[in-house]
Amino acid sequence: MMRFLIKYETNSSDYKNATLNLSSSVTHNGSVCGSDTQAAVLAVQFGEGHSWSINFTKTNETYQGDFITFTYNTSDTAVFPDAKRKGPVTIVVKDTMRPVQLNNVFVCHNTDFLEAENVTQIFWNVTVQAFVQNGTIGKKESRCRADTPTSAPTVPPTIANVTTPSTTTLSPAPTTAPKPVENPDTGNYSLKSGNKTCLLATVGLQLNVSQDKPLLINVNPKTTTADGACGNTTATLKLNDGNSTLIGFTFVVKNTSASVQRFYLKEVNVTLLNRLNGSVISNADNNNFSEWDAFLGSSYMCRKEQTLQINEDLQMHTFNLWIQPFLVKANKFSTAQECSLDDDSILIPIVVGAALAGLIAIIVVAYIIGRRKSYAGYQTL
Repeated sequence: MMRFLIKYETNSSDYKNATLNLSSSVTHNGSVCGSDTQAAVLAVQFGEGHSWSINFTKTNETYQGDFITFTYNTSDTAVFPDAKRKGPVTIVVKDTMRPVQLNNVFVCHNTDFLEAENVTQIFWNVTVQAFVQNGTIGKKESRCRADTPTSAPTVPPTIANVTTPSTTTLSPAPTTAPKPVENPDTGNYSLKSGNKTCLLATVGLQLNVSQDKPLLINVNPKTTTADGACGNTTATLKLNDGNSTLIGFTFVVKNTSASVQRFYLKEVNVTLLNRLNGSVISNADNNNFSEWDAFLGSSYMCRKEQTLQINEDLQMHTFNLWIQPFLVKANKFSTAQECSLDDDSILIPIVVGAALAGLIAIIVVAYIIGRRKSYAGYQTL
């Protein structure tokens, strides 16, 4: 089974997310069995001009996936009703499949995924054997990483690491849903460009999903991996928690003057998948943020809880945030600009000002009362 999540540009120059599923009518033209000198190819065509293929190579003892080619057609108005670019779009990605012993069947029941450009490819219930010998299917199985006992539990995100209200409570908006007893653990993430660290992030993440039953999901840093890309003016950080929670952050640089540059968080996208069947629980994106703003070359810090509204159905809560997406030096955070929530010094002038205002009000009231009494005394005399 396969499903594709695709981010595409619309006629209004904004971006939308589309979900492309296999249709009931699938052909496999162009598939070949392969040989000692020729790669095996599994090719499928479906829907209105969409296709997917994988090349397999082998050695004397093993076979494995080499690369995957996926073509989607934005002229398919049922999937891309307002696409700015019309026609086929092709992406090629290296397959991450481990080598499988010849005559073994590769099996992967749980969801696995590949990301490339603006496409997330999701697979589950996979059974395949390339280079079948003598027309006989193998009896031994080789399992994928997602099926191994060391991977995250094979349960949907609606159960794993989730706190939900009792069935008798109403379904509130994300802002009113109950929170887990404990805040999420803080994770440390980094990206490298060559052998140099180019992005550093420390953060605890919690997702608040509004559905029939509100879900609160703590992202587990122990099972979360980091990927992404660094650039001079744009950087992306992608977090994957057990192939069921996919989170992407996009940072950009802006010029506030001729000599001053700042960075900020521009976009966050979140995809929640059901590990059992690959279905999409939630797919949210917001590319209009102007958060986590700091001078280029510095870092941004906010120890207190912050809330990012991804869309009307999903919020992200951050804890113990420390981020530097550009100009990291010596694998260390630069001087941090702290958020206003952390700056307790702001409270001091507020409290002092309020106290002085109250004292002045008391003095004025006392003065007025004293004047009235004095005036009353003069009238009696």
